[in-house]
Amino acid sequence: MLNRHARGFFTALFTPLARWLLKIGVSPDAVTILGTAGVAAGALIFYPLGQLFWGTVFITAFIFSDVLDGIMARMQDVKSRWGNFLDSTLDRVADGALFAGVSVWFFTGGNNTAIAVSALLCLVLGMVVSYARAKAESLGFTANVGIAERAERLVSVLVVTGLTGLGLPPAVLLATLVLLAAASLITVVQRVVSVRRQSLAEPTPAD
Repeated sequence: MLNRHARGFFTALFTPLARWLLKIGVSPDAVTILGTAGVAAGALIFYPLGQLFWGTVFITAFIFSDVLDGIMARMQDVKSRWGNFLDSTLDRVADGALFAGVSVWFFTGGNNTAIAVSALLCLVLGMVVSYARAKAESLGFTANVGIAERAERLVSVLVVTGLTGLGLPPAVLLATLVLLAAASLITVVQRVVSVRRQSLAEPTPAD
């Protein structure tokens, strides 16, 4: 998938910056928090004002913090459960802000209820995708299956939203959001089925 194929490229690209940030005393957690704040600000300030292109540019400047903080943690050879928790939690904040910002604009000045509702569906289903995996893993199962990975969802909505701000027909954004919502729903079903199969394969406790 996109995030696996691109990981090597972005690691090479951001490694010098990661090394410099560590050198001046910036922590991976600080990068995680700053990146999330930047994405949320871009999505919740620019998008509701109808600035879809410039909002996307602003968000893109911060979105790669998710790659950068991971590189920094690996350089420190630190595998922190706290860092993993913080990163995962703030990813949900960033995703929620992104789809909420799109929805707010199209419920108001964008005047396209279909796009607004589709963005809300993407927001809700995206959260369920993440929750299904987290809950499964907390119970000792695995649920890392599915066709709607986070990287694909983010790239798709950012690219098409930005281009919509430059004049791309809104119908293209609507189609993209509908496809993302459908893919997220399929992923939820895949994860539920996967966990159900694992639960049925467990040995039955003796009476």
